[in-house]
Amino acid sequence: MSESSAARTDATVSGEDEVVDLCRDLIRIDTSNYGDHSGPGERAAAEYVAEKLAEVGVEPHIYESHPGRASTVARIEGADPSRPPLLIHGHLDVVPANAQDWTLPPFSGEISEGCVWGRGAVDMKDMDAMTLAVVRDRLRSGRKPPRDIVLAFLADEEAGGIFGARHLVDNHPDLFEGVTEAIGEVGGFSFQVREDLRLYLIETAEKGMHWMRLTVEGTAGHGSMTNTDNAITELTEAVARLGRHEWPVRITKTVRSFLDELSDALGTTLDPEDMDATLAKLGGIARMIGTTLRNSAAPTMLSAGYKVNVIPGEATAHVDGRFLPGFEEEFLADVDRIIGPRVRREDAHGDKALETTFDGALVDAMQSALVAEDPIARAVPYMLSGGTDAKSFSDLGIRCFGFAPLKLPADLDFAGMFHGIDERVPVDGLQFGTRVLDRFLDAC
Repeated sequence: MSESSAARTDATVSGEDEVVDLCRDLIRIDTSNYGDHSGPGERAAAEYVAEKLAEVGVEPHIYESHPGRASTVARIEGADPSRPPLLIHGHLDVVPANAQDWTLPPFSGEISEGCVWGRGAVDMKDMDAMTLAVVRDRLRSGRKPPRDIVLAFLADEEAGGIFGARHLVDNHPDLFEGVTEAIGEVGGFSFQVREDLRLYLIETAEKGMHWMRLTVEGTAGHGSMTNTDNAITELTEAVARLGRHEWPVRITKTVRSFLDELSDALGTTLDPEDMDATLAKLGGIARMIGTTLRNSAAPTMLSAGYKVNVIPGEATAHVDGRFLPGFEEEFLADVDRIIGPRVRREDAHGDKALETTFDGALVDAMQSALVAEDPIARAVPYMLSGGTDAKSFSDLGIRCFGFAPLKLPADLDFAGMFHGIDERVPVDGLQFGTRVLDRFLDAC
């Protein structure tokens, strides 16, 4: 913990003052998630969050789904308890980082070039820090939110949320009683299209996932012998077909809305049938948007054999499959056709696609809070190509949005920050997001 952020409970300290230190502290807690039962640092991060909440009079509760896999949940009393509570959720775990690949140590939380650097800076300890900063500021100054707020700082999102959000939804649904709406990660970030207009992309949809295990059984034998039933050959040919497949464009409601907003902002018509030209106008977010136009299946792991002169009897591959809302059946049928009958497909992990409409009082509150801090802001809906803990919370009937507001430099490769090297978040972006979140709570 940095000296500057230790026990800063003075009422004169604002959320904007301490958000950077909170983010740095969280980054310094290595919460790498390796996708197994281990969760180094998640318990420490949950305890850090609980301590920061307790300092301002909140009664946090830590829920451990497995030794070390811990989440912190708290409820903040609002001015009108008859209104449905709002859930603000964020995950504390991060994907691993190889320090040798980074310019600065990934768990140092160093400040350089106007940014806080480190694993989790944008995914998503920035939002965790902003949420803590806003809540601590409001409670120090005695400003209740208009309605109850449920805070959930979660384990295991980076491996599907089994030990985090899914555990809480399945085993402690009472924690979210009455909640109808939620905000979480990967939304509310800026994309400047003109000098007089910045779009802020609000996540209203997520692709579904099918993490698949592909298996081929062949005839084992000596590596020197001709073998026309080689499992490796059959599998790699199938995986190559899948990895190179050109998936057809499918325009969902959310993507159609985004393209309409972008067309208006650019003053030109964007043709869904010529997406290369459309994506060329999107700069750094083209990768993020481009993957929401199609289903996808990315081969990620291969395994076979135990000795160079032995042809194995079995070969396996893992594939990260993602499907658009409403296109799951088409996706699976296409996968089966592409890989062929010799390949056995099994689900390693799956979750549904999500999509909600871009309307209502909560959306109005986002727009008004953004414009108050950035007069050229316009909130627009978009689809996330990955998944978040919203998938678990939606099972409770909660309408989920991605809203972690950041005003970003036009030249920052924001999409490349997610799971990439040299992950970093601008200091002034953190402070901007803290101000916007505070206004948002007043308006929602």
